Amino acid sequence: MFSSVLSLVIITLIVLLAVYEWYLRQRDGYRAALQYPGGPMLPVLGNILEVLIKDTVQTFNYARSNALKYGRSYRQWIFGNVILNVIRIREAEPILSSTKHTRKSILYRFLEPLMGDGLLCSKGSKWQARRKILTPAFHFSILNDFLQVFQEEAEKLVGLLDSCADAEEEVVLQSIVTRFTLNTICETAMGVKLDTFIGADKYRSQVYDVGERIVHRTMTPWLYDDGVYNLFGYQKPLEDAIEPIHDFTRSIIRQKREELKQDSTMHIEDSDGIYESKQRYAMLNTLLMAEENDVIDEEGIREEVDTFMFEGHDTTAAGLIFSILLLATEQEAQQRVYDELLKARSTKSESEAFTIADYNNLKYLDRFVKEALRLYPPVSFISRNLSGPLEVDSTTFPHGTIAHIHIYDLHRDPEQFPDPERFDPDRFLPEVAAKRNPYAYVPFSAGPRNCIGQKYALLEMKTVLCALLINYRILPVTTRQEVIFIADLVLRAKTPIKVQFAKRKANATRS
Repeated sequence: MFSSVLSLVIITLIVLLAVYEWYLRQRDGYRAALQYPGGPMLPVLGNILEVLIKDTVQTFNYARSNALKYGRSYRQWIFGNVILNVIRIREAEPILSSTKHTRKSILYRFLEPLMGDGLLCSKGSKWQARRKILTPAFHFSILNDFLQVFQEEAEKLVGLLDSCADAEEEVVLQSIVTRFTLNTICETAMGVKLDTFIGADKYRSQVYDVGERIVHRTMTPWLYDDGVYNLFGYQKPLEDAIEPIHDFTRSIIRQKREELKQDSTMHIEDSDGIYESKQRYAMLNTLLMAEENDVIDEEGIREEVDTFMFEGHDTTAAGLIFSILLLATEQEAQQRVYDELLKARSTKSESEAFTIADYNNLKYLDRFVKEALRLYPPVSFISRNLSGPLEVDSTTFPHGTIAHIHIYDLHRDPEQFPDPERFDPDRFLPEVAAKRNPYAYVPFSAGPRNCIGQKYALLEMKTVLCALLINYRILPVTTRQEVIFIADLVLRAKTPIKVQFAKRKANATRS
């Protein structure tokens, strides 16, 4: 009797799976997947076995090996969804340049417990409204206010490194650089000094913890469902890890709100969605004044603060860490940057600080930073949901296709960047860059959903690199070949990245 029931169950299961497989094969996504390069699609399972049981290092390397294996964009078929993995211009440009394909994929939903539905994750009219509120806070004219903060914090960093240079110590870049970028985002975008806050170190450590939990979920498709995620006991630890992060950002909002209440010079002015203050401008000022005009509520402010606190410190830190690594390993390039910096300093008095124009006139430094961001894009992966069909090489990917854009691999397209692993800032000489497709190089994304803070990030990077170089020679410890990457929310190395700082014998005026 038992064997008969078991046989019936097995037969029923086989029939259901066969019907499900038949249903999947009728879908436009399946037909598109059949026409495009990718691994063998097993019945029902598709390509799911390719991504199972991989740690963060293996996941990062899996994407890189596929890029080398196929030499072009490729697809996966998982749980009835076709996934287009974009590593070449022909697919990247029509997605990034479109006003239609701006919706982020399901993976960004996993960021919502951390950031809410802020500028990074929101879509449609909400995203447009938030972008309109926040764009003035990163206007070029506002960067002049930010520059002084960057220079002050860079000086503090130099002072911190003096003892390490005297002792010829190896310095782990991750810890000192993230501390610097968190300080700057708090004082510029939030308008508060981090020195007054307890919990900054806790914030940094918790961000890494939460990032690992979110990445684990993105790598585990059966945990995509919220009910399953909670059932397996993942939800509560995630909430516990996020709580001190939100406490920290709420404390910043609370202090800033009190400061603005006490500031009799503040006024509110609505001019096409632009809100101004007589005191030093900050993004948080903009949000709080928009709240006074009922343009955003308290929860919306928290969403944007959490978004910019994370994005504004962790991504810029990644860019700086790998730029410093390249300065150490590429000594000839470091010397060229230093020589250019000395020449620029010679035109100024000792008490004169660099202006934005001065940093912009450091042409070789600009090329150096661009090449660093090509090789090591801080956000190495973004993901979209196609909001309509996309035709590529006679294959039509339907509405709802998930498009993973692997910026790390896009920046290594040999047709756009010959010998792509070679470090060469002259790839960004104007006459060379002009011949290249503009969507070949997208460290800050591109198109309608490009990074709102890219000018901010570039100015911050140039400011701190100049401050370091005018005071120290940066010597290699970790080599490029030794860096082991992990899949994470930003480009991150598994092991510490170390350099040494040696004081300049003839020390020029700090910039």
